Amino acid sequence: MSNDNWIKVGKIGEIPRQGARVVSRAEGDIAVFRTVNDEIFALRDQCPHKGGPLSQGIVHDKRVACPLHDWKIGLDTGEAVAPDEGCAASYPVKIEGDVIMLSLTPNEGCPNA
Repeated sequence: MSNDNWIKVGKIGEIPRQGARVVSRAEGDIAVFRTVNDEIFALRDQCPHKGGPLSQGIVHDKRVACPLHDWKIGLDTGEAVAPDEGCAASYPVKIEGDVIMLSLTPNEGCPNA
């Protein structure tokens, strides 16, 4: 991936633990999540079920619960947790010092990317 594909989102401490920050884009918003263990993940901010804003969901471990119908989505893969089926596109993130960098190219493997 080229360097111009990455954008600075902010510092880790600017996102509350078990919270999210939204990166607005014309192609669709991206939610950047922080777990209680300070792990950072990024997903398209749209539940695969009814399009609910995942950034407004509750983060538990490495999952987020959609605020509309409580679907659980894996933060590391974007996949809905069984018995639900579907996928929210996931995006690569990297940490440089305490700065979160986000790739604007989604990971492969999700048909909703």
